[in-house]
Amino acid sequence: MSYVGPDFDPPQPRRPRRGPLTVALAALVPGALLGWLVYDTVGGSGGGGGSDGATVRAATSAASSGPATASPTDDAKQPGAPSPTPTLADPTTSAPAVSGPLKGKVVVIDPGHNPGNFQHTAEINRKVNIGTNWKECDTTGTSTNAGYTEAQFTLDVSHRLKALLETQGATVKLTHDNGSPSWGPCVDGRARIGNDAHADAAISIHADGSAAGNRGFHVILPGAVHSGAADTRPIVARSASLGERVAGNFVRVTGEPASNYIGDGTGLVTRKDLGGLNLSTVPKVFIECGNMRDSKDAALLTSGAWRQKAAQGISEGIVSFLRSS
Repeated sequence: MSYVGPDFDPPQPRRPRRGPLTVALAALVPGALLGWLVYDTVGGSGGGGGSDGATVRAATSAASSGPATASPTDDAKQPGAPSPTPTLADPTTSAPAVSGPLKGKVVVIDPGHNPGNFQHTAEINRKVNIGTNWKECDTTGTSTNAGYTEAQFTLDVSHRLKALLETQGATVKLTHDNGSPSWGPCVDGRARIGNDAHADAAISIHADGSAAGNRGFHVILPGAVHSGAADTRPIVARSASLGERVAGNFVRVTGEPASNYIGDGTGLVTRKDLGGLNLSTVPKVFIECGNMRDSKDAALLTSGAWRQKAAQGISEGIVSFLRSS
């Protein structure tokens, strides 16, 4: 998600990988395979293989001492004068679940960026308050060298993830879908959707735009922020638990390695500069599923079968977190 306007951000320095992401198996999650099979109801290309839903918690010595803090590589970086936030359309919401182990649980999925942002650059360049400073409302996102956009990727994975969670009985909301709204929402509005829904868990789906040779996934956790409208202190611990479970399941189901350029091989990064995390009052994380600018990662991200695995791994992490709450 490091693409800003018409030019890509300068690539971040490559950091040596110091330690592997390790995982430990936990309890089985019922129904995940069923969700896999019913993905056709939401459309999209490809279909995935994978396991039948064992849950995992990421556990490394680096993580236990606190995930590494990243330098900014996000979409919106420059502070500036305030501008109005666009009116938000109602997010897409699943019908209330009748049964399932997650009945009564609410999950908000935030597909990073919006395919319509390319036609609304003036609007998305407006600044919004993220508590610690002002940042652009949103950006267009990155893309593969062949032109497959991050916005396409995130919406596809979000649809697959929604279908999987609904089979478990969860009520699922998307921050945007099917061109509604036609651009955005702004990063503060995306956080507000999760807050207003009183979500039990929220996740923002992304793919990175770093230099070729930099590959792997990482999960971004909120740091402790208390400034202006932002106060993440009540959600830091629970968000860390959510992020660790998502990371552990993601690496197990997809086989995608932890990032070799950020997070010191843990697959976990803490940041305090993201409005979607700073303004959240519910447990929330971001996941960068891979680097779209690396040929090996791009081959995975453009595969429908792999995207199904990505959704499965994220789903199992969320289910593990919700059933432990």
